[in-house]
Amino acid sequence: MSAVLLIEDDRLLRRTVRASLHSWDFDVLEAESGEEALTMLTSGRPDLVILDLSLPGIDGIETLRHLRSFTPVPVLVLTVRDGLSDKVTALEAGADDYMVKPFEPEELLARARAHLRRSQVTTPQPAVVRSGQLEIDLARSLVTWDGGPVALTPTELRLLEVLLAHRGKLVTREKLLQAVWGSRRRSDQGRLRVFVLHLRRKLHDDAARPRLIFTEPGLGYRWIGEHEEDPDAVDASTWH
Repeated sequence: MSAVLLIEDDRLLRRTVRASLHSWDFDVLEAESGEEALTMLTSGRPDLVILDLSLPGIDGIETLRHLRSFTPVPVLVLTVRDGLSDKVTALEAGADDYMVKPFEPEELLARARAHLRRSQVTTPQPAVVRSGQLEIDLARSLVTWDGGPVALTPTELRLLEVLLAHRGKLVTREKLLQAVWGSRRRSDQGRLRVFVLHLRRKLHDDAARPRLIFTEPGLGYRWIGEHEEDPDAVDASTWH
């Protein structure tokens, strides 16, 4: 039985969708807010997420961006928002599909099954990343160093999430600018360097001997924290 996480604050609609999914032999988990859903995702990964965009607290787009930092689970957006800009924003934030309310239950079933067929079996990324004294809880957006909280600005946190979503891989400057600021202008690259500098300082990282964030000169940045196998810092000269 496939498990679906339904993130929807409308109780009546939740009941309707739940009944339909149950009749199609889906196991349904429910969350009324993005915060509740992200907490649930730290303890397990469903096979599919159905997400409303209009949620109390953090909205659907921010919820989507948070969960994309640690899980590749298929996400189907189900919302009343039918504007092109909403669709584009959701898809760029990591949604796999977009449906507008009101909807036909049979179409929802067909799309859900299609995404489950296409989804590949992968090892889910952990919701909590640890590297030495650093601990990052991606679902709750909490960062601690040696047990104490690290105060990150929303922009620094978003930058960290994007790097972690591609951990071990190069993230180009252009991709970071687009993901964090919605811009690819070369004139903004100086701002990116400043924010990376501030983030490194707060995470006790050193650009000359990086433990966490490695600079690919002229290209971008790479998260290397999880690749450390010894207590010594990684020598930047050994990276290519």
